[in-house]
Amino acid sequence: MAVAVPHVGGSETVNDFIGFIRDVWNSGVFQTDFGRVLVALGILLAALVFRQLFTVAIIRTLRNRAARTRSTLDDKIIGTLEAPIRFAPIVIGLFFAVRYLGLDADASAFADKVLRSLVVFTLFWALFNAAGPIAHSLKVVERVFNSSMVDWIAKIMRAAVAAIGAATVLEIWGIKVGPILAGAGLFGVAVALGAQDLFKNLISGFLILAEKRFRVGDWILVDGVVEGTVETIGFRSTVVRRFDKAPVYVPNAQLSDTAVTNFSAMTHRRIYWTVRLEYRTTVDQLRRVRDGIERYIHECPDFASPEEVATFVRIDKFSDHSIDLMIYCFTRTINWGEWLEIKERLACRIKELVEEAGTAFALPSRKIYVDADEPVDAAKIVA
Repeated sequence: MAVAVPHVGGSETVNDFIGFIRDVWNSGVFQTDFGRVLVALGILLAALVFRQLFTVAIIRTLRNRAARTRSTLDDKIIGTLEAPIRFAPIVIGLFFAVRYLGLDADASAFADKVLRSLVVFTLFWALFNAAGPIAHSLKVVERVFNSSMVDWIAKIMRAAVAAIGAATVLEIWGIKVGPILAGAGLFGVAVALGAQDLFKNLISGFLILAEKRFRVGDWILVDGVVEGTVETIGFRSTVVRRFDKAPVYVPNAQLSDTAVTNFSAMTHRRIYWTVRLEYRTTVDQLRRVRDGIERYIHECPDFASPEEVATFVRIDKFSDHSIDLMIYCFTRTINWGEWLEIKERLACRIKELVEEAGTAFALPSRKIYVDADEPVDAAKIVA
């Protein structure tokens, strides 16, 4: 049995295919024809191309205006706004591209939320970057707290800005922040019960900075723990680099509860020596050596004056093998290297004074008295 096949003309097939292409073109994306999509992409591409020119023009204008003011705060803030300003043309391009597309109600509502979120993100990004310079520029804060505390305040300000920005974006998308905060509060209570040490270290860090026990760069000694230079004071621990260059991470609670010696807070650096002279040294020689050392310390500008700190050069005691002179004085510098140089010059001067007086330093010695009536056993003497 034969089956009839309809005849289709070549021109009709071509017209159907062209009509099919037109239908696809007009349907496009989200019921928007491809022509509008291409124009929207062109708008976005133009925004990307002119982004650099836009950023340079805005930054230059802001810097010129900031240069006319006496404050340096505006200059620092402008330096942190370059990245958000570079992102602004993209948001502007997306806005005009979406408006040109003429989307339907659902797609338009979704695109509107995305655009609002991007605008909020850009604004809070700028505030987040500007929080650091603003915190460091507060003169009152700098007078009350040290630089590490100011850094903490800047971090807290940035965290607050980020939290508010995230809450704003969630509100745009119809997500209520209140229930989230309530749930986070219950979760926080549960976490706090299991992370008491973490919060103890956090509070201890605040107390350390508030009391100004030490700051970054100080040389400290923590009894039984570590001695070295403070590198960072974090939320949980403080990094102290030992003099062998090994870092030690000390929990803040331990620094708060343990005695800490801050050598960098010294006003002067002490020299406390005992100079031992031979017993054959005469009284005149002792006085010459003592007066010479005392005169050198009083006249040398490297040493603090007796009006500032206690300064003594005295014949102290008669030891087993020597007559001891005590030298007790302080240098003006607290720098270790400079202190070593001053000690070296003082040691050389003491050596010169002892030699000029005609005496010498005492060495540990022992005298053995042998009874002439008894035979001498050389082995016992050696032993």
